[in-house]
Amino acid sequence: MDDSVTNGTIFDLDSGGESLKHFPRPVTIAAAVCAIIFSIVGVAGNLVTVIALLKYTRLRRHATTAFVISLSISDLIFSAVNLPLTASRYLNEAWVLGETLCKIFPLFFYGNVAVSLLSMVAITINRSEIYAQLYTTQRIILMLIAIWTLSFSLLLPPLLGFWGTLGLEPSTFSCTILKKNGASPKKFLFVLGFVVPCVVISVSYLCIYWRVRKSRKNLEAHAGASRRKSGGFQRREDSRVTRLMLTIFLCFLLCFMPLMLVNVIDDKIKIPILHVIASVLAWASSVINPFIYAGTNKLYREAYKQILCPVSSKLPTTGPKPTHSHSSKVSSPQ
Repeated sequence: MDDSVTNGTIFDLDSGGESLKHFPRPVTIAAAVCAIIFSIVGVAGNLVTVIALLKYTRLRRHATTAFVISLSISDLIFSAVNLPLTASRYLNEAWVLGETLCKIFPLFFYGNVAVSLLSMVAITINRSEIYAQLYTTQRIILMLIAIWTLSFSLLLPPLLGFWGTLGLEPSTFSCTILKKNGASPKKFLFVLGFVVPCVVISVSYLCIYWRVRKSRKNLEAHAGASRRKSGGFQRREDSRVTRLMLTIFLCFLLCFMPLMLVNVIDDKIKIPILHVIASVLAWASSVINPFIYAGTNKLYREAYKQILCPVSSKLPTTGPKPTHSHSSKVSSPQ
């Protein structure tokens, strides 16, 4: 996802002043083409993911699935709204779509980044035995409402002009959060909506790793062979879904990290092509998740197959039935 290639950091720490004139025309054309391709693939992939997860019975029971759907809807909105607007910006080397869309662009950009990360936080916490029992159906619904409400309500102050404002930055042709009366919430939003969730997710996965390692050592030390075998399938099942969600988070960071680093290291845009490449990688974060689901998880592949190849998906399978994980209401996908 890309708010502005030239705005200092991913959340624009107001070091800008450079414009798209720094970018050769072939570079802006290439960026626009990538945005269009990612938009098409992102809309199709995330839409299929949402439909597949809603229709596939074995996944509907999983608490994790609700937050994966939330993440997919966030990526779907970005692919359908932000990427086409970004393509127009690069094609025209100017913002030509009016004031209303100029306010919608940063609203969905920042809101979707926050929704994505908070959904990952909810998924990560669900992987812990300590909090997994909190994930009942009613609480999951409340969590989803809270995630989306919080993510977009944080943008109400600049949207309404109380703290900063949403509008066009002429020097960069980008629509973003601007200062108003010398004040802007960007640094606050960056810390609360990006840094804090990333820290929580990272610490949570470290705790999960420590717990799994300790549990494995205790089991090997005190359990007999039959007990290890009986508990082995459940541990492998939980480990698979944990690794899948960790992969999603790491790919999210890998997509965004180059953009942040390039904007800090080359803030004067001496090497324009690096900024475009970093931006394209950031956009890819809204496209890659369906491929990760399909490539690494058997149940997700079956869900996609049920939608894309309904005839073959009706053939009988001999795979093991899902068992209940540490979540009170769900079982973890394989």
